[in-house]
Amino acid sequence: MAPVEWFDDLTVGMRFRSPEVKVTEADIKRFAAEFDPQPMHLDDEAAKKTLFKGLAASGWHTAAIAMNLAVQIRPFGPHPLIGMGVDGLRWIIPVRADDVLHLEGEVMSLTPSKTKRQGIALVKWTLFNQNGEEVYTFTPIAIVPRGP
Repeated sequence: MAPVEWFDDLTVGMRFRSPEVKVTEADIKRFAAEFDPQPMHLDDEAAKKTLFKGLAASGWHTAAIAMNLAVQIRPFGPHPLIGMGVDGLRWIIPVRADDVLHLEGEVMSLTPSKTKRQGIALVKWTLFNQNGEEVYTFTPIAIVPRGP
């Protein structure tokens, strides 16, 4: 695949894949303690009594992991990932301690601006666990600069 530097380098159907990351129990509890302090994210015994039936990462932790992986992929080359919102955000199954996650993306649509040197790219991102199961999806409405 040719390197992406500008909006015009993207094509519908283009795909991206991240490296893998392992989620630890300590990661889950550290994130939850600061940002989502609920029993299913902090306490093994209490988590067993929830609909998760055990310790699970916060959905916002899962989203943060996916964002980190998307940044590592650099789908828009040297340009930052800047969005106007997000569509299709779904937590599908819980992320557990020792899950190994990776992110895949596919360019779904590209809309050049009529008034600015930029375009809107919709990339559907899917986070998978080590079993190939989808755990999370989101489609940011990304602003990507056009070339000079």
